[in-house]
Amino acid sequence: MSSILTNTGAMTALQTLRGINQNLTKTQDMISTGKKVATAKDNAAIWSISKVMESDVKGFTAISESLSLGQSTVAVARNGSEQVTELLGEIKKKIVAAQEDNVDRAKLQDDLESLRNQVTSIVNAAQFNGQNLLKQTSVTAGDGTMEVLSSLDRNASGGVGNSTVDVTKRDLSVDAEQAVGSDGAGTAVDLSDAKTVADGDAVTAVTDSTGQDAVAGAQYSATIGGLASQTYVARDGDTFTDVYRQLAARLNAAAGEAGEDLVFSIQNGELALQNNSGTDVTIAANDIQGDNNTDGTAGGGLELLDDLDISTETGAAGALGAIDGLIEIAVGAASEFGVSERRLEIQNDFVSRLSDSLKSGIGALVDADMEEASARLQALQVQQQLGVQALSIANQAPQNILALFR
Repeated sequence: MSSILTNTGAMTALQTLRGINQNLTKTQDMISTGKKVATAKDNAAIWSISKVMESDVKGFTAISESLSLGQSTVAVARNGSEQVTELLGEIKKKIVAAQEDNVDRAKLQDDLESLRNQVTSIVNAAQFNGQNLLKQTSVTAGDGTMEVLSSLDRNASGGVGNSTVDVTKRDLSVDAEQAVGSDGAGTAVDLSDAKTVADGDAVTAVTDSTGQDAVAGAQYSATIGGLASQTYVARDGDTFTDVYRQLAARLNAAAGEAGEDLVFSIQNGELALQNNSGTDVTIAANDIQGDNNTDGTAGGGLELLDDLDISTETGAAGALGAIDGLIEIAVGAASEFGVSERRLEIQNDFVSRLSDSLKSGIGALVDADMEEASARLQALQVQQQLGVQALSIANQAPQNILALFR
């Protein structure tokens, strides 16, 4: 049936042409923006996922900057500690030379003081953006580490957290400690075992505290073998191994000055004693102990360096006993900073690769396939032309009805 009021063919052609025009507009938008999902209207689920991923990429960009800053800070500390180690080697040469009787010990002492001042200069200058990892005498909890933001962690439920790389600060200054007396509460910890060390024997003097954290601000003392009492105030982040290392250096200096052949060292993180004094040495149960009072101020890691005096024979002997322990402290600091710097470098490389992977994933979700879009554009343009022709033909149908009335 033909009708001059309702042109079904024209309506069908018009709807088809509208659909073609909509697809053509969408394809043109894809080509102009380069995205198949440019707005939430295009695909709400994919758009929301891509936006979360884009926010993570921005977060990882900030993390990469944080890692680069931390890496540079640690690199300065490592370089500084390596330079200090070299200077301590030069100081050892002066100390060894001072063991001879026919040398000018006063001149050697002047050289030692000059090198010691250079150590102080390097330690004070080893800072990056105001952060100096080679000066840490604080006993306040948390001051012993530098936290570097290292990762953004998103779990399966969408929760977000962050991870950090903790860099332990070390002190290579020669600042003096401020010791404290007993607070009347007794000792915080008894670190020694009662034993007798026979002449020629080597034993571990301390066995019960390895791996534990020392009490920041507490004063630890050692009186092994009848030597002059030695003290050390722990800083935040010190373990008992750090305490032992500091006490060993002081005990070696005291043994050298006293002419006693007692050599203290760190073995497997514990304080060890080699006794070649010619007599047995008794270690009482309280020869090494810590006080409950935590009001002390820690000294520099190379505090003992400021006390070395090779202008006398006994002073030179004491310095020889102490210098290896001080070198070990500086070497340990450089080694730890090297490990931390390498870890930050690896993490920074991982974050960079992860960020690139996220960008690739976002592209796979929202980017348009330009080859497909180009082919589709040409096809839709042909369909549009055909649709216009079909609509034109359909609109001519009512005119054919006039022929019935002629």
